[in-house]
Amino acid sequence: MKSFSDSYKEAGVDVTAGYKAVELMKSHVARTMTSGVLSGLGGFGGLFELDLTGITKPVLVSGTDGVGTKLKLAFLMDKHDTVGIDCVAMCVNDIICCGAKPLFFLDYVAVGKNFPEKVAKIVSGIAEGCVQAGCSLVGGETAEMPGFYPVNEYDLAGFSVGVVDKDKILDPTTQKAGDVVIAISSSGVHSNGFSLVRKVFDVESADLAKTYDELGMTLGEALLTPTRIYVKPILELLSKVKVKSISHITGGGFYENIPRSLPENITAKIDRNSVKILPIFDLIAKKGNIPERDMFNTFNMGVGMCVVVDKNDAQKTVDILTSCGETAYIMGELIEGSDGVTIC
Repeated sequence: MKSFSDSYKEAGVDVTAGYKAVELMKSHVARTMTSGVLSGLGGFGGLFELDLTGITKPVLVSGTDGVGTKLKLAFLMDKHDTVGIDCVAMCVNDIICCGAKPLFFLDYVAVGKNFPEKVAKIVSGIAEGCVQAGCSLVGGETAEMPGFYPVNEYDLAGFSVGVVDKDKILDPTTQKAGDVVIAISSSGVHSNGFSLVRKVFDVESADLAKTYDELGMTLGEALLTPTRIYVKPILELLSKVKVKSISHITGGGFYENIPRSLPENITAKIDRNSVKILPIFDLIAKKGNIPERDMFNTFNMGVGMCVVVDKNDAQKTVDILTSCGETAYIMGELIEGSDGVTIC
C-alpha cells in the first residue's frame, strides 16, 4: 500500500510531496555518482566503498557547514539553483585545507512547506557543487516543518567526508619566515558576512535588479554568485608542489582564517596593494561606510583561498593554479612575529 496520511497532511506535512521531490532530484543526484557509491536514494544510509589504492595510512577528514543568511537573497529573488553550490563549497573547501580529497556529501534541507520543484532546484545546485568537487551526493534529508519555518523559506546545511594519506596531511609547523603567501581569487562574497551585507543594502527593500556598472551585473546577481569550489585545482597543485598550508577565507576574513594555518611566532605579512579586491567589496565598503580593517575582518575581499609555499616554488604554484583556470598571485610572505596577520 502506498504511504500517505490525510491527518498528517492536515497538520501541514504532505509526505507525498516528499516522494515527488525525491523523484525530481534523482537525475541531479545521478550526475554525482562515482565508483565508490554502493547505494541509491531511499535507504537508511549512504554506502560508499573506499578505494585506498596508493594510500598506506588512510585518515578520514570531515567538514560541515550551511549557507547562512545568504539564503534570504535566494528567497527574495526566487532563485534556488545556486545556493546548493555554496553549501557544498563551504564544506569541501575546508576539507581540502588538510590536503584531503572529498569523497561524498550529504545535505539537510528544512522547509516550511515542501514544494517538490523548489526542493529539486536546491538539490540541482548541491549536485552541481558535488560535480565541481568530484564527490558523490550519497544521501540527505528533506524535513517539512510547518510553523517552524515560513511557508516560502528553508534552511540548508550539509557535510562532507574526505580521505588523505596520514603522511600527506599538511603540516603547518614546516612554515618559516620567507615562505610566500599565494592568493587564489574568489567569485565574490561567497557565503559569509551576509548579515552585514543585508544591513548595508537593506536587501528586503532594495532594488536587487539594479545594474551597477562596476559590477557588470545586477546587485542581486552579484550577491547570489555561488562560492567558488577549489578542490580540483588544489589537488592538482598538491600533486606537483610541496604546499605547507592552505587557508579557506570565510567568516572572519583574513584576520581570523589565515592565522588558523600558521605556527606560533609566525605572521603572514600581506601586501595590501597586491590584493585584487573585487568591485562588490568596494561597493559594500562605500555604501556601508565600513572601515577597511572591518572589511578584511569580515569578508574574503576577493581572496577565497591562500596557500603557503617555499619561495622557490612560488612562481610554479601560480603557474599551476593559472593553468587550472584560477586567478592566482603572490600577495605576501611569512615573517617572524606573533601578530598572526598584518596588512600593509
